[in-house]
Amino acid sequence: MVEDARFEDGGEAPLHLKALDPDDLTVLSTLVQDGVVPVTEISFNSTTRRFAMLVNRFRWEDVAAAQARGRDVERVQSVLMFDDVSKARSMGVDGGHKDTVVSILALAFHAGKDGTGRIEITLAGDGAIALDVETIDATLKDVTRPYVAPSHKAPSHPD
Repeated sequence: MVEDARFEDGGEAPLHLKALDPDDLTVLSTLVQDGVVPVTEISFNSTTRRFAMLVNRFRWEDVAAAQARGRDVERVQSVLMFDDVSKARSMGVDGGHKDTVVSILALAFHAGKDGTGRIEITLAGDGAIALDVETIDATLKDVTRPYVAPSHKAPSHPD
C-alpha cells in the first residue's frame, strides 16, 4: 500500500498511499480525519472518472512521536483521489459560496450486489459526498512539506 517517494530535493518522504479494498480505505479514513477542504478544491471529471480533493490534513501518523519529543503537531496538504467513479453527488454541502470549507469525518465503503459500491465521505455538519464506484481505487498523496499547525495541537476526540 505504501509507495516510496521523496521530495525533489531529497527531503523527508511524503506520504503516498493507495487503497484497493475496504481495509485500505479505513487507513486513509484515519489519515484524513479532521482534514479541511475548501469546496473550490473539490472536483469530479466524468470523462476521466476521477474525483479529487485537496485536503489540508493533520499528520496523524506523526502526532504521537511529535508530542513525545515536544514538537509541534504538523499539517500537510494532500490530494485525495478516487478513480473509476461513475457518479458523484453531495448532500448538505453549500457549494454555492466559494469561501465554504468542509471538514472530513470519515471515509466508508458500502458494497453493492453486483461488485460495485459506494464510497461515502462523511463531513462535519451532517454533510456527505457519495461516490458510485466500479472498484475501490483511492490514492492519498502529500503535495506540500509538513508545516506547524496554527493551533500547535491536534484536535481531540472524546472516547
